[in-house]
Amino acid sequence: MIQQETNLEVADNTGAKKVRCFKVLKGSKRRYASVGDIIICAVKEADSKGSVKKGEVVRAVIVRTKSYIRRRDGSFLRFYDNSCVIIDDKDNPRGTRIFGPVAREVRDRGYVKISSLAPEVI
Repeated sequence: MIQQETNLEVADNTGAKKVRCFKVLKGSKRRYASVGDIIICAVKEADSKGSVKKGEVVRAVIVRTKSYIRRRDGSFLRFYDNSCVIIDDKDNPRGTRIFGPVAREVRDRGYVKISSLAPEVI
C-alpha cells in the first residue's frame, strides 16, 4: 500500500532514481494505492543526464509493492521494494526500458505497453 510521503524506486530509464508520492488519484479522500494505480510524485533523486530532473512533479504507475497482493485464486504476491514507472498524460511510459519484474495486475489495469517492456511479468 502506497500513501502520501511514501518513497519509491523508479523502475525505468527516465533518469529519476527515487520519487516521493504526495497524491493518490481516483477519489478525493482516497488514502492508499496498490499495484496498477496512478499517483502524483515529486522526483527526489535523478541522474544528471536523464529526461526527468530533480524537483519535477510527475505521474507514475505503481508496478511493485512490499505489501502483499492478494489474487483471486488465493495466492499472495510480494516484492522486495516499492517501485513505479513514470508515465505521461496519455498513460504511456516516458522511458524506453523497464527494469525488474512487474505484477500481472498492471496489465489487467490496461497498461499493456508497460507490461510488454518489462523483462518479466509475474
